[in-house]
Amino acid sequence: MYAITFTELDDMFDDELDDRSAFTADAAITPAPLDWGRARCRDGNGTLTHLFFSDEPIETARARAICGKCPLSVACLEGALERVEPWGVWGGELLESGRIVANKRPRGRPPKHPRPLVVINEDAIAVPVRVA
Repeated sequence: MYAITFTELDDMFDDELDDRSAFTADAAITPAPLDWGRARCRDGNGTLTHLFFSDEPIETARARAICGKCPLSVACLEGALERVEPWGVWGGELLESGRIVANKRPRGRPPKHPRPLVVINEDAIAVPVRVA
């Protein structure tokens, strides 16, 4: 069994590793900036904005479905929680007063019978499906 030492590696790659400061633990690592232009909610003219701040369960479900396939949903949710966003759908989650809530409570008295669960499939034709 042959073991190679770090000094042998240094000798082999000495030409390529002249600037060793790039490999120190003290070197600052800056993450790549996020490309918010790739966000699925960003359509360029604001036609989807109302879905993310709606009182209607169907529109809120559609906003969540749009976020569900977005590559930036995790960063979006983290940013919204950090900023303590007052309301809206952020990163696929519904926020109220800066906290994640399951469903938005509509105004008025609670219904005698529970409201149906709303499921939106963004892959299918844009027809909302109600599940009882």
